[in-house]
Amino acid sequence: MKIAIIGAGNVGQALGAGWHRAGHAIAYGVRDPSDPKHHEMVVAIGASVSKVAQAIVDADIIVLAVHWDAVPGVLAECGDLTGRILIDVTNPLAFTPEGMQLAFGFDTSAGEQVAALAKGALVVKTLNQVGAAVMANAHRPTPAPVMFVASDHESAKATVTSLVRDLGFDALDGGPLKTARLLEPFGMLWIDQVYGRGAAQDSAFAFIGSPVSAA
Repeated sequence: MKIAIIGAGNVGQALGAGWHRAGHAIAYGVRDPSDPKHHEMVVAIGASVSKVAQAIVDADIIVLAVHWDAVPGVLAECGDLTGRILIDVTNPLAFTPEGMQLAFGFDTSAGEQVAALAKGALVVKTLNQVGAAVMANAHRPTPAPVMFVASDHESAKATVTSLVRDLGFDALDGGPLKTARLLEPFGMLWIDQVYGRGAAQDSAFAFIGSPVSAA
């Protein structure tokens, strides 16, 4: 598959490297494709780097991997995404005097906000529940780290679940998109453990027992 990743920060780079190893073609959409910092990434995995609108033109999957405050502008650059699979990996983080917190949650979610902004897109919420260090090495731990996948669109969810498994995660069905109201606080729990309590950045959660796996 051709996967367009919007954003080339730590998360975007980790996902691109992981999917490249699984045989997928990676295109990055960034603000300034001429920035020299992108050169090493292009050489390492053979990715293309272009403006957002160009990167997504013939992509099978679009991945939203930018900071939450950049989401509205980036989605505006994408234009009409009707019928296209859009993976939302964001968490709506706010930086307060008390530290990082979720800007909102429980009665809405970033996933639902993305769906409202990108009307007609097949939005799938996943890959927000751990950091880039886990995404880069998800095949390493035993048992495999869990990653829930939520969407209102079952076919899109199945496609994305396969991609999440390609990264090495134990990908499980997280139900409809509104489950993002739980998955984003779950991501915040990982952030608290790592940045607030000193856990290693490659720490991850596992789902132990006999879960019902996503299709």
